[in-house]
Amino acid sequence: MRIVVAVKYVPDIHADRGFEGGRVVRRADEGTLNELDENAVEAALRLKEALPEAERETSEVIVLTVAGPDADGAVRRSYQLGADRGVRVSDDAIAGSDYFGTARVLAAAVRRLADEAPVDLVVTGMAALDGLGSVVPALLSAELDLPQLTLAGKLEVDGEPGARTARVTRELDGVEEVLEAPLPAVVSVTDHANDPRMPNFKLIMAARTRPVEAWSLADLGVDPALVGETGARSRVTDASPRPPRPDAEIVVDKGEGGRALAEFLIRNDLV
Repeated sequence: MRIVVAVKYVPDIHADRGFEGGRVVRRADEGTLNELDENAVEAALRLKEALPEAERETSEVIVLTVAGPDADGAVRRSYQLGADRGVRVSDDAIAGSDYFGTARVLAAAVRRLADEAPVDLVVTGMAALDGLGSVVPALLSAELDLPQLTLAGKLEVDGEPGARTARVTRELDGVEEVLEAPLPAVVSVTDHANDPRMPNFKLIMAARTRPVEAWSLADLGVDPALVGETGARSRVTDASPRPPRPDAEIVVDKGEGGRALAEFLIRNDLV
């Protein structure tokens, strides 16, 4: 089984955010593997580990990212978790891509991997914490013309090679929804799907020197005019810092605390 996991290198959520020219400012020293993508890597690793030993030996988990060279840090973090191979698609023409452009490049890379050998499953996280769009999995499935099973709280794969089915469980408001699709398919998993493992020392050390393959748009046969700012269907027109949080209002209850609370809730349209 060959599983491709799409991951993203994002600014640390605890670092100050900045925008320049409608883009998120990305600094190498503040970047990290998108936290929600660790759940996707973990889901792929567990599927591989559940295979019969003979098939497990020939299976691989391939991490795929679209970004500059700094994103090798995200790939190496995936190596630490247990991924077998890493591919980074980098090209100056990709800069400024929106969700549609990103999905187009990811799909082209998945197709190239499939030219080497069949890809059985594409797994993603539920969202990237720098944008929280949650639309790339659906756009990727559309680009690849594959079934999509999104926001999975549980992922299982049944069947024999060549006739496998993916089954996901989604948690809705008070109910569970179970969906199935034949492989190959695109699946996104939530942060409730699993608890990502902690890397061991051996994998941490090995990840430092493991190679990351670098592909360009030319390698994928993607027209630069269809991605980046020239191909973007959406643009950021304005961005401003979040206003500072107002000082806390402290009310000393002298018998009128309930009334003060009610007035606060009404004044702030909270009831």
